[in-house]
Amino acid sequence: MTTHHPTQTSPITDISPYQPRRQWQSQMLPVRNMQCHLRSWEPEAGSRLDPDLPVLVLAHGWMDVAASYQFVVDAFSDAFVQGRRIVAHDWRGFGLSRGAEPCDSYYFTDYLADLDMLLEQISPDQPIDLVGHSMGGNISCMYAGARPQRIRRFVNLEGFGMAPTTADQAPGRLAQWMDQLREQRAGGLGLASYDSVEAVANRLQKTNRRLPRDKALWLAHHWSAPDAQGRWHILGDAAHKIANPYLYRVDEALACLAAISAPTLSVEASDDSLGQWHQGRYTLEQYHERIRHIPQCEIAHVQDAGHMLHHDQPEAVARLIEDFLR
Repeated sequence: MTTHHPTQTSPITDISPYQPRRQWQSQMLPVRNMQCHLRSWEPEAGSRLDPDLPVLVLAHGWMDVAASYQFVVDAFSDAFVQGRRIVAHDWRGFGLSRGAEPCDSYYFTDYLADLDMLLEQISPDQPIDLVGHSMGGNISCMYAGARPQRIRRFVNLEGFGMAPTTADQAPGRLAQWMDQLREQRAGGLGLASYDSVEAVANRLQKTNRRLPRDKALWLAHHWSAPDAQGRWHILGDAAHKIANPYLYRVDEALACLAAISAPTLSVEASDDSLGQWHQGRYTLEQYHERIRHIPQCEIAHVQDAGHMLHHDQPEAVARLIEDFLR
């Protein structure tokens, strides 16, 4: 069933939430062992969907949701949106996408299979254009290498991959994973709750100093939800905090990058988030060495932006996507 979502407002706030320019439709699709939440921005009423234009799929990052792309979609030109279907999905365990049974650990390969079966439903006969941010960019890189025929063009927003690992780290990683599973069962590793949607917006702005208040308030309504007692909870499964038991193998990642046939655009923010996270264990220079394996890859930069560049500079990100996909 498809429903239209009006803009939600906050009962007590010093400013009104952001008003989206383009409305969306929300629907649930069966994907493997879960119901996958899909957010779609369809062409204007009365417009004709051009079957020759590819579907544009937007993949969000870790502890994020499909609604995160609203500001970029609003910044797209009317000419770009006309006749084109734009969709974003919640990855499993994020937003409204939940499996039939509780999950205590998530695996990277599940995301690939989920995306594959989602595309089978929304664009079974035609390659898509794919945009991925952060974790969504990492997943998309692997998918574009594993299923090169399914991707027409690919835009990677700060999906840098992970720091290199060595085999001798395996025992410690496996022990960490098992320890965290025990901690999770004992009630640990939970996510914080908040007393109001304004407090959630405060949390978003604390994480991203560039995020305006109106956008933070709007995102808070889609990034979290209240419980029966009025406490607001992030729409993400706490099990995502558990370490992956499998090491990140750079040789496997490079093989997938080399298999990408789609023209690729790697978009980086002016703030070096990669350097901030890894503190010398993995650098932007190393990332650039990796993406040289992609047969057709360009690099673009967005100024005055951090890792959440699609929030910080949605107009600049929208222009880069438009120009590249055309």
